[in-house]
Amino acid sequence: MDFSWSDEQLAYRQAVVEFAQKELNSRLIERDHDSEFSREAWQKCADFGLLGLPFDVELGGQGADYLTTMLAMEALGYGCRDNGLIFSLGAHLWSGATPIARFGTPEQKDRYLRGMIDGSLIAVQGMTEPGSGSDAYSLATTATEDGDGWVLNGSKTFITNAPVADVFVVFVSVDRSKGWLGLTAFIVDRDTPGLTVGKPFHKMGIRTSPMSELIFEDCRLPAESMLAKRGSGMMVFNHSIEHERGAILAHTVGTMERQLEEAVAYARQRKQFGQTIGKFQAVSHRLVDMKVRLESARLLMYRLGWEWDRGGGKAIDASMVKLVLSESWVQSSLDAMAVHGAYGYMSESQIEREVRDALASRIYSGTSDIQKNIIASQMKL
Repeated sequence: MDFSWSDEQLAYRQAVVEFAQKELNSRLIERDHDSEFSREAWQKCADFGLLGLPFDVELGGQGADYLTTMLAMEALGYGCRDNGLIFSLGAHLWSGATPIARFGTPEQKDRYLRGMIDGSLIAVQGMTEPGSGSDAYSLATTATEDGDGWVLNGSKTFITNAPVADVFVVFVSVDRSKGWLGLTAFIVDRDTPGLTVGKPFHKMGIRTSPMSELIFEDCRLPAESMLAKRGSGMMVFNHSIEHERGAILAHTVGTMERQLEEAVAYARQRKQFGQTIGKFQAVSHRLVDMKVRLESARLLMYRLGWEWDRGGGKAIDASMVKLVLSESWVQSSLDAMAVHGAYGYMSESQIEREVRDALASRIYSGTSDIQKNIIASQMKL
């Protein structure tokens, strides 16, 4: 495995860092307080090319490999403190655009993917329901064939981007008696009659990423709205969720690197009992733990990107990356706050917000416990 970077890749990483620092952090404390999503920042990311990184040049994308995409997301996390924006970008990329890029017809790609890349369309997946969270395949939302189309009924909840999204990749059952063999994916436009987007939820963290319910009441779709084939929903979902788990937290490597640099700088200048606090073993060991955690997480993520670029990578690999990155981010955020003491608990430090934001990563894209279950099953336990 070779994780060395070309001069071009390193230059691009630095360009992403500088772009993010300059363009994506304005009014963040205020926007977090008000749960305000920045469509302006979203469009800036699209104009910079971040929304098209892993997609074909022919559709307006960058045609980047997975390792380069992960490096760019890492740089975004280092330069941008708006974890909600980055989470929304990740949900759009991996749960909305990726399944259409992989399974969509040429007409679907032309209609939707171009807009998802240029920023004019915001997308997301609709999977979670009030009665199905970790048990993702026990869906109650149905699609009934009617003439030359389909009629959807049911609801989805905790849908990231829903209040601002233009298009949804929705998973439903076309035959509940067949279990997962009846699962099917549909592409649903926001303005489709019968679709109601609920009011935004107020959350503990990642507040700048909006979230709400989707309600389908006799929502009629044309036959060409189906993504892939009837009964192939599990295949579509497994493909997108594996990429989501493996890549949606790539930014946290950059975030943890920034947290460590800031904590080390503070420990070198803050004095107590006549010496800098970094001289105290309790503090220095905490910083060492942050460093080891960062580098371990970074290498595990890079290995997955390397595997993906060679047509490899398994579900266990994506789950290990998701588990390690989420748990590492939570602990590093807590350690950063501990090093900064009372100041780290204040909103103006922007550290307490990262603790709140990090905690959500243990839940979305499959909880840490679910990742452990997947890993254990792959170990044949």
